[in-house]
Amino acid sequence: MSNQDKPPIHPKVVSLASRGIQPRFSDLVQACRKLVMNRLAEHLNGVFGQVDDTLFECAEKAENNKVQTLFFDSMREIRRQRPQIERSYHQAIANNFSDFLDGKLQNQTAAPLDAEQLALVQNEDYEETLQVTNMVSRVKARCTQPLFALEQRLALLNNGQKLGEDSNPFGPQAIAQAFRDALAPCPFPLQIKTILYMLFDRHVMQSLDSLYAALNQRLIDAGVLPNLKYSAQINPSVSRPEPPKAEAPSSQPQEPVQPGNAPASPAPALLDLDLNAPPPSDPSALFSGLSSLLDEHRHSHPDAPLLGGTRSIVSFSPREASRTYSASELLDALNRMQQQSASELAQRLHKPQAVEGLKADLQQQLESHSSLPGDSKVSDQEADVIDLVGMLFDFILDDENLPDACKTALSHLHTPYLKIALLDKALFTQHHHPARRLLNAMAQAGVLYGSEGDERGLLAKMQWVVERVIHGFSGDLGLFDSLIEEFNEYVETLRHKVELRERRAVEAAKGRDRLLGAREQALEVVQQCVAQRDLPAIIRNFLELTWADVLVFVLLRHGEHNAEWRRACEVAEQLAWSGTPLGDADKQHLQEIRVPMLSDLRKGLELLGGYHEDGIRRLLQDLVACQHAVQAKQPQLAAQLKPNLPESPLGAMLGEDADLARQAPPRSKLSARAQMLAKELANVEFGTWFEFVEDSKSRVLKLSWFSPTTHNYMFVDNSGQRVAIKPLTLLASEMEKGLARIVTPERATPLVDRALTAIYRVLQRFTGRTAEPR
Repeated sequence: MSNQDKPPIHPKVVSLASRGIQPRFSDLVQACRKLVMNRLAEHLNGVFGQVDDTLFECAEKAENNKVQTLFFDSMREIRRQRPQIERSYHQAIANNFSDFLDGKLQNQTAAPLDAEQLALVQNEDYEETLQVTNMVSRVKARCTQPLFALEQRLALLNNGQKLGEDSNPFGPQAIAQAFRDALAPCPFPLQIKTILYMLFDRHVMQSLDSLYAALNQRLIDAGVLPNLKYSAQINPSVSRPEPPKAEAPSSQPQEPVQPGNAPASPAPALLDLDLNAPPPSDPSALFSGLSSLLDEHRHSHPDAPLLGGTRSIVSFSPREASRTYSASELLDALNRMQQQSASELAQRLHKPQAVEGLKADLQQQLESHSSLPGDSKVSDQEADVIDLVGMLFDFILDDENLPDACKTALSHLHTPYLKIALLDKALFTQHHHPARRLLNAMAQAGVLYGSEGDERGLLAKMQWVVERVIHGFSGDLGLFDSLIEEFNEYVETLRHKVELRERRAVEAAKGRDRLLGAREQALEVVQQCVAQRDLPAIIRNFLELTWADVLVFVLLRHGEHNAEWRRACEVAEQLAWSGTPLGDADKQHLQEIRVPMLSDLRKGLELLGGYHEDGIRRLLQDLVACQHAVQAKQPQLAAQLKPNLPESPLGAMLGEDADLARQAPPRSKLSARAQMLAKELANVEFGTWFEFVEDSKSRVLKLSWFSPTTHNYMFVDNSGQRVAIKPLTLLASEMEKGLARIVTPERATPLVDRALTAIYRVLQRFTGRTAEPR
């Protein structure tokens, strides 16, 4: 962070005697101040880091040139004003904090404005007030509990004097108002301020949740009201739905789930469950159907393999056994396996854990610690769970959507997840179960970002989560809540990086597309000038290699309706005309237009760059000499003038994209099927995933953008890097040949949901029932 980005140190020196804060809390409040100032500085950097991209997008969508110019001018002005805005903003936050330290903060409640007062408020000022008020209100509604806790703890530091909610130096009102005050001296129009407020809301106000959580935790760790509980008045007559999960107070850890007292899952009525029908969407009904199908399959084919080729756990047990292992025996065996896995994890983590091997280990553990090893087996109900979890992890190891390294990491969660499933069947019946959410989150991250490239850090993060579960899970599901939060924070950072890379790729593609369109238009102008004319090489080459690039720059800078563009096209026509034999009247006209034509040619070459003054003078002299030679009917002299003109740099840079247009089949030559596909592709949304097959290898890429002018489709990989550009007709042709296809939406379905549905269908086939093919 540069010096100008750092929060200022407030220069005021205050004696301890004058402070409102108790001296024993001095170090604590300074630590809180540092935390707040650093976080806010980081988030404010995010605001200014996205200003250019946002204003550029607005400029592209502007309804006219005037509005577009406003956005471009504002980009420069914001960059110029940024240091002053940042200093003012950080100074205001620091001043609020100093006043709090000095005991000077007073409760400030804004009096409501009456109609007469509102009439006196300027419209723009009122709009700003409304935006600030709305930002603050959203934070207050979202952060009611952490704000309440923070104000109570600050009151304790403040000698028990309670602060009003808008006098909290760290509150949303103080933070939003500091930004408004920092913008006040800047001459930005309301339209631009509105965009800045939107970015401030996104990057700063929406990040206050984590800031308040960190502040409260800092104060709790210091012993400031560690057992504080938030209580809200609830109307007992109003019935509220059950929350998805119970949150234990931070000072009281969750009780581990014990066998026999696991939360009861709602038992769906099986009377109406048709096992021949497609898998039910209700998770409880799905689990009940799975149990029925497993039971039926086990009794009819006890030794037959299940999904993934793994045998049922019952095939490992003695057939003549008369007793069943207790729940505690099962859990003790799994605990021993988990401890062994933890001790060997570093060596085993890079190899997939086979499901059948784990079942064999479980049976060995049960028998070696059983008092009746030859006369004990797993009960049918627990066999269902063991087999179902086994098929879940076999599905993971066989999932084509997941990279192999991610499958390997997830496979080592088998033992702790089997423990969870035996303790709590809600793993199968509740979408919001923390262990299920964690597994789904890691699998989805692996699908999206687990390929090659910079995202290899994701695999390390997944392995870290697996290690934490194997080393730390002893029955407390709270571990999974904390791991989900930390893993999702990592993925969010990764997602932002990928989106930023993709956005840059799109902007680069848009720029190249505009450049390509301008060059094609310029070459068309040149072609019209040289067509049907037998021109000397120097004039033809100059128009095709050099003046075409000048036309591109003039077109991009001024547009095709501007006088500059019309004059550049006219100069091209005049130069081509001057290279043909003329009559006496036309020769006289050439004499009249030669000086202004040469002047405009010079301006164009200076605009293009790459030519020194001597080079421009010699080139213009050669062009004039060529004109004289042609008019003197001495073509051999004109042919001798062959200056060393450089190849068009724009042509070289756009060669790949220009070649694409030539490679793509014309739409008129597409088959009826391909033409229908091309029509459908015109309506495909950005973000759609395609699978491409090349040299017997497949690759999944995302449609990130397509050009409405050149009809080129740009695809990026999981890391956001541009990988391929496909013209519409070429893409339609590849789809017709089976070399490209749109990936089904199943990719986005959570892993556990996909797995249980696939297992249900496999069991239907195993039991001879009608079902959709897998």
